[in-house]
Amino acid sequence: MSRGERNLWDIAINEAEISQRQSHQTEGENQEGLKRGEESSVFFIGSKDAGKTSIILRFLDKDEIPKPTTALEYTFGRRAKGHNIAKDVGHIWELGGGTFLSKLVEIPINAECLENLAIVLILDLSKPHELWHTMETLLNTTRQRIEKVMQDASMRDSTLQPRMKNKAWSKFGEDHPDKDMIEPFPVPLVIIGCKYDVFQDFDSEKRKVICRTLRFVAHSHGATLQFCSLKTESLVTRTRQLISHFVFNTASSKAMAVDPNKPVIVPAGMDSLQQIGPPPVAEGDIGKLTARNPLELWKQAYTAFFPQQISSSVAEDPAKDPQYSESAVDNMRAQKDEELERYRRQSERKAKDLARGGGMEAIRA
Repeated sequence: MSRGERNLWDIAINEAEISQRQSHQTEGENQEGLKRGEESSVFFIGSKDAGKTSIILRFLDKDEIPKPTTALEYTFGRRAKGHNIAKDVGHIWELGGGTFLSKLVEIPINAECLENLAIVLILDLSKPHELWHTMETLLNTTRQRIEKVMQDASMRDSTLQPRMKNKAWSKFGEDHPDKDMIEPFPVPLVIIGCKYDVFQDFDSEKRKVICRTLRFVAHSHGATLQFCSLKTESLVTRTRQLISHFVFNTASSKAMAVDPNKPVIVPAGMDSLQQIGPPPVAEGDIGKLTARNPLELWKQAYTAFFPQQISSSVAEDPAKDPQYSESAVDNMRAQKDEELERYRRQSERKAKDLARGGGMEAIRA
């Protein structure tokens, strides 16, 4: 390829740089004359097709048809602070594909946003046989990334880890009876159980197991737990208020509901192991479990009731998705595909010619 010829990656990078410049120009025009407000970051992770994009759009009050998130997407929201001309900015990241692309957590979780970061885990209540695997994989991956960033940043600021740890424990108070049994998440964590409209038609025993298990997981991680259905406006409003608290530091609700026959809502630090009760295991079977800690005990109990299935989260070919179309990139890709196809046909012909030639030589011999 000659020095002046551009390849596919050159075009893609050029398109991204143009888009970024236009975005910065628009943002600069919008911010002109404004004082800088506070910034926060919220990272949405969770089950595939559970409603992450829809919740974000509803929160931002955008009347758009949600599109599947293939990898990692970014948007933001602004909010005026009373009569002050400064505006708070909430950076909103969304990880698509369920657990498949969990390593992408490294991008939105970084030292710059760590102290102003919240994680929102969206779980599909209609798929209890995938729920624990999704929840465990994403929580572990996210916690490991946060702890690594926190450890690296502590080399520059030795007070960071104690400061964040104290903030995580502040939700429980000094006299909480479960302090020795739980390990709060390093940053604020929200667990939202979606598709409550399907879940409410489950058998009562299944609802009890799922509700109590999620209450335990949320409590042991110092998380807020809330159920939602995009088909029920009151639950959507409640979810928008919850997200607003973490994005714009608005007032948080202290309402609590733990009846499995109603949408669950449990603010962080307000539950207890005594109220949740023991894992859903028959008394004669609990001694047979070989768990090393309470979380493993609940995992064994839940997965015995709902054996886990790992679904494929990979799209057929994201490059063919029209929502990511870029004419210059697509045209170059089409050209390269044609070149590859011509090369394949030529290689096949050469292979056939060689095979025929080899056969004739054998006959002559």
